[in-house]
Amino acid sequence: MKIFASKRSDAPLEARYATAADFCRVFEQEMDRLYLLSLLLTGDHDLAEKCFVGGLELSKSSNAVFRDWARSWARRMVVQNAIQAIRPRSNDFMSPDRVVDGDISQPAEITAIRELPAFDRFAYVLSVLEGYPLRECALLLNCTPGEVNTARMRALQAIVNSVERRAGVKNIGTGTEALRENARFNDLSQLAATA
Repeated sequence: MKIFASKRSDAPLEARYATAADFCRVFEQEMDRLYLLSLLLTGDHDLAEKCFVGGLELSKSSNAVFRDWARSWARRMVVQNAIQAIRPRSNDFMSPDRVVDGDISQPAEITAIRELPAFDRFAYVLSVLEGYPLRECALLLNCTPGEVNTARMRALQAIVNSVERRAGVKNIGTGTEALRENARFNDLSQLAATA
């Protein structure tokens, strides 16, 4: 009985790995999601486009990646491209407030995330929205897990305050009572409870 025997695939070795065509298909099928990820990380439409295209190029030219991992690898390449473009640092969380170009059709939550300082934005998007563990975020952002955790909590509070302000909800204390009164923010309050 072989307990540690590896399971062999009958497929030829080349067929198990993603090709450039596989990555093109992933980027085509998940264009909206990958572009939104790029936009939330960079905070800027022009940079988001460059990161999206750069992520596709990096994916196509990368070393062998299993076909089953192509989607997660594509997201990872967009993330790495955004990190290279923005270079967020844990000590730049006090950057001046940015005013994001107002797109009326854009949800207030997206605008609020785009307005965050770069490090807080990356910590929040990677750890909360993308679900990366704190240690992995820390490795990507070249900081400690504690710095990532502090930044994501700071980001969450800033997002709640920004959305409340845009919606005209009166900020009561930390905003949790106001969130409970306004059903539109249920997703954010559930997110806060899990963060």
